[in-house]
Order: sequence, then C-alpha cells, then structure tokens
Amino acid sequence: MKLNSLLITILLLLFFKSNAQEELNYTIFKNQPINFGGEVGENPEVNQLQDGRIIYKKVTVPKFRKGTDVKIKLTLRSNGDRWDKSGSCFVVKDLDELSIINISKGEKVFPIASTINEKFKGVKTTDTYKPVVELLRFMTPFGVGYYSNEKGKYRKPVYIPTWEKQVVWEQDISHLKSIVDNTFYLGVWVDTWTKEGYEVDVDLIYSNRPKKTFNVLPLVNTIAYVNGQSLPDFFAETALKQSFELDKDIKNVKLYYTTTGHGGHEGGDEFIKIKNSVYVNNKLVLDTVPWRDDCASFRRFNPTSGVWLKKDSASYIDFEAKAYKVKEIEERIASSDLSRSNWCPGSYVKPFIVDLENLNAGVHTLKIKIPATKAAHDKLNHWLVSAYITYE
Repeated sequence: MKLNSLLITILLLLFFKSNAQEELNYTIFKNQPINFGGEVGENPEVNQLQDGRIIYKKVTVPKFRKGTDVKIKLTLRSNGDRWDKSGSCFVVKDLDELSIINISKGEKVFPIASTINEKFKGVKTTDTYKPVVELLRFMTPFGVGYYSNEKGKYRKPVYIPTWEKQVVWEQDISHLKSIVDNTFYLGVWVDTWTKEGYEVDVDLIYSNRPKKTFNVLPLVNTIAYVNGQSLPDFFAETALKQSFELDKDIKNVKLYYTTTGHGGHEGGDEFIKIKNSVYVNNKLVLDTVPWRDDCASFRRFNPTSGVWLKKDSASYIDFEAKAYKVKEIEERIASSDLSRSNWCPGSYVKPFIVDLENLNAGVHTLKIKIPATKAAHDKLNHWLVSAYITYE
C-alpha cells in the first residue's frame, strides 16, 4: 500500500513537472544608445529615427495561444546627458499599417482626421492610422550612472549611502498581450537633445501561464515622437475630442489613461496642480488632479539635480546636555525633490484605469479636458497624454 502511494506521488510529480510552464525572457535592447546625433550602437537589428532619439526593432515571440502574463523591464543609464527627460516605450503591432515609423521615414503622411487645430498631427486614431500604444511612460533622472561617482560627491545628502548606477522600471502589461505577441515593432523614445544621451536595456518577460487575452484599441497619443508633430500645448485652447466606432458590442471594457504635465519653469504646468477630466459618451468617468509629492524618495537616482540651500530650524539630540535642542541649519533642496504633475525624475508613470463595463456597437466619443497653461517663448507648457481601451 505504501509502495502504491509512493508510486502515485512520483507519477504526479513527473506529470506536473512535464506540464509546468517555463518563464520566457526576451532581451529586446541591451546597452543601446539613445541620443541626438551621437553613437548608434553595435546591434545591426536596431533602427534609429529622429537622429537617434527613437530606436526601434522588429521583434518575434511565440503567439501564446492560451494567453500569458507579460511584464516589461526597462533599465536606463545616462551616457552624459545630465537632465530629466520624458521617455516612452511603445509598440507598433501591424507592420503594414500606417504608423509613426513609415511617416518618419517620409513614406507616408499623417491623416487630416488625426490632427487637432490643423497643427497637432498624429494625435487621434482614424480609419487608416492608429497612434502607438505606450507600454511604459518614464522620466529619466538627472545623470544616473554617468555622474554616479566623484562628480556628484558634494551633492549627495547624508541619508544616501551611494548614488545608484542605473534606474530600473518594471510594469505588468498582461492586458496588452495581444499586441506584444507573434511579430511587432518595439521602440523607445527619449526627448534628449544631446549627442551623449542615454543607454537602455529592455526586456519582455512572458510567464507562459494560461491567461485571458484582451483586445486593444488605441484612441489618442499627444507625444510628438516624429517630424510633422509639434509640442502638444493645445489643451490650453481646446479639449481633445475623439470619436471611435465599434462594429459589434464589446464587454469588460477598460480605459487606460496616462498623463503628465511639463514645462513652464517655476509656476508652469510641471509644477502646478491642474485637473484632468475625462468623458466617455459625455459622461464624466475620471476627474483627477495628477500629482506626485514623493519625488524626494528618488533622490539616489539624481546626482546632477540642481541643489540649493535653505535655512531651517532643526531639532537634534545634544549628547552633552542629554536633551533635544533646536538650532538653525542650512538644508539641501534638490530640484528632483520637488513635487510635479504626475511624475518625478526617475519614476515611471502608472496609467489611470477606468472600468467602462460594456459598450454597444456604434459611434462613441472620448473627451479629455485639461485647463492647461499656454506655451509662450521658452515656457513650453504641455501635456503628454495617451489613452487606449482593452475589451473582450
């Protein structure tokens, strides 16, 4: 009897081992430069656009017919760029469809219907064009890696043991599995204007564990990735209005909305609280002030952040008096510590997720209203906004 039980146990272990799903890790980019007119890197499979500010690559992975979890991991190091810059990792699924890739090459042009105010092109989905879907929005920290040495010695506060050598962001993108399986283009854009720029690694990790797969419909993306697009400061003048048509009823619909405010220096949209209101079919579905007030927690990634001193009164332990005392000190304050419009230097940006339940076949509307500040001269106020829906 004991022998039979042992045999059954062994057979069950062998069965589960043979049916276990192994995690699959695909390295898309490794030590890949992103810059403006600088080094191109050593991988011949990597393509560049906009003088190196965009890199992209054709990727082929399994179809994962039973579904899978998917996670993206992006690692970034400065190659000499000391500033905080916007970044976006994106995907183009249909290789034959009109996209920023063939438009940037000069092969195609943005459809008129994708344009706002005749100036801001490629923002909206049309019958023939879809804005890219962001897998990850991120903000580069000030000089991580390249300046994480003696160059930043006197800017390091006492509570940080050492500057980090790189920043790593990870995000679950399982809901986007349908556009990151089989064959697709994966790209990264960083808004750098230096020849030194940055260096990135990107991995896609698939659990290979059965999981429900959702459809994805891009709606809008205001990032000016390529030539023919411009600084998206139109929210100061108008709401972003988009219509989309469904040829059948869909269910379990979720809206993913990513937003960050930028520019304007002190008192600009980067540093003031501005409400974002999102409407679907004229119904308010998201009403929020996107804001981050935890930026000081990213200090270890920001060796070249500007630092100034501010006088303050500090309570401290006086060991001789064996009591607390208060005295005036000068405290370091770094630019990277300041609160911002839904981002910090060194952070990734988490989308807002809105459950829309079910949508019927027919025409639907999306409206995004942000009472933003107009860009003027060197005060480049603007909002980077992208949105898509997933559904069954």
